[in-house]
Amino acid sequence: MKLSTRSRYGVRLLLELALNNAKGQVFLKDIAREEEISEKYLSLIIIPLKAAGLVSSMRGAHGGYVLAKPPSKITLKEVVNILEGDTCLVDCVKDPSKCSRSGTCASRDIWGIISDRISETLDSFTLEDLARMSREKGEGAHMYHI
Repeated sequence: MKLSTRSRYGVRLLLELALNNAKGQVFLKDIAREEEISEKYLSLIIIPLKAAGLVSSMRGAHGGYVLAKPPSKITLKEVVNILEGDTCLVDCVKDPSKCSRSGTCASRDIWGIISDRISETLDSFTLEDLARMSREKGEGAHMYHI
């Protein structure tokens, strides 16, 4: 399994919001500059995150983006599911009707176990955990000038 840039950049975007949660709203252009990601690409990624209720925005001079929920309530699984879709590795694990061999396929069982572990691991980490880990690594000292 390989996560797309959409999920990886989405997590980085949300991490920036989590790191700056107490400071208030952050402009997308500032996140793009800090994370070295195209602002245009981030503007596409933020749409499903807003639609899912993870991010709020305000327009104007003091506008920008903020997390709509506390970082402790947003799991990486939720983010990946929004941006990637289901974390299931093989379609037949989720929907046995996708393959006529589903009932007798031993490899399907393994793909199911792996999919479950990936899902459990992603569900065990929140943006708060990621922000703490980032601060411990010294990556959380971002300065925004407005």
